[in-house]
Amino acid sequence: MFKLIKRTKKILVFLIIFLFLIFILSQKYSWRKPEFEYGVTFSKKQAISLGLDWKKLYLSIFDELGVKKIRLAAYWDEVEPKQDNYYFNDLDWQIEEAAKREVEIVLAIGGRLPRWPECHFPEWAKGLPDKERQQEILNYIEDTVKRYRDNTQIAVWQVENEPFLSHFGDCPDIDKEFLDKEIALVRELDDRDIMITDSGELSLWVPAAKRADIFGTTMYRDTYSKVLKSYVHYPIEPGFFQFKKNITNLFANPQKWVVIEMQAEPWGPVPFQFLSDEERGKTMDLDKFKEMIEFSSKTGFREFYLWGVEWWYWEKEVNNNDDIWEQAKFLFIK
Repeated sequence: MFKLIKRTKKILVFLIIFLFLIFILSQKYSWRKPEFEYGVTFSKKQAISLGLDWKKLYLSIFDELGVKKIRLAAYWDEVEPKQDNYYFNDLDWQIEEAAKREVEIVLAIGGRLPRWPECHFPEWAKGLPDKERQQEILNYIEDTVKRYRDNTQIAVWQVENEPFLSHFGDCPDIDKEFLDKEIALVRELDDRDIMITDSGELSLWVPAAKRADIFGTTMYRDTYSKVLKSYVHYPIEPGFFQFKKNITNLFANPQKWVVIEMQAEPWGPVPFQFLSDEERGKTMDLDKFKEMIEFSSKTGFREFYLWGVEWWYWEKEVNNNDDIWEQAKFLFIK
């Protein structure tokens, strides 16, 4: 019994020292100052919900802001609004305009993609049994990849969005076997890298990272919790993300790590367009935007896709406030 207790103490001491060393290394790496790369996520759905001219906004992202990296979503309910009846016109236009400007594209495919309600199932598919719906998703993925795989500006296929965060959004529970089928299908159709994403604050990264050529994390600091019915500031420092990366590297080895969704938009109890300036400012304003850029620069990552370009444009066009729009130019225009 005494030997067992002694051995247990040694193991605990070893683990404490091990974790402490990883933490120290995380802090060391977070102080480095590499050359950073920035992009944005664009959602046609979000732009329309804000009453914006989505095409004008989209072109402004390139021609005014100078963005050279963009994540687009091939929403299933938009590209297959009726079963076996595809509509790619709007996505074609987005990809063509980005390609004209030699913008690098991450194209997200799958039933669960960025923006609420997270799972964007067409109405005709919502009542299908799980297995039938999954087969329909595979069919849509296959048609989408085949359509765009000859476009050299598409650098990465993102398969699903934060699939291991299924408790967030109006989505079914994660089916790992099906996720693996989706990934295998995309690999069979094309040899470009596959990105799998996960929550930076609310998830373990290992299951996602093990499946990824490129792992993408979210990065948030100020949010609103509907459970707590209050605003929440995550009490984390930049080294937290490098620490998680180091731990995840013990079990998975993606070729590349990116911040695919970095907070640059307000998050409140209702959509931000229905909040006051003061309420929006609790989670994002110009000062918080600058703070977020500084915070992210110390996390050990070097590539960041900002979340909220539609809001910046809405502030500029609707509220006559171009502060963040103008500030963002410093990130993209070299």
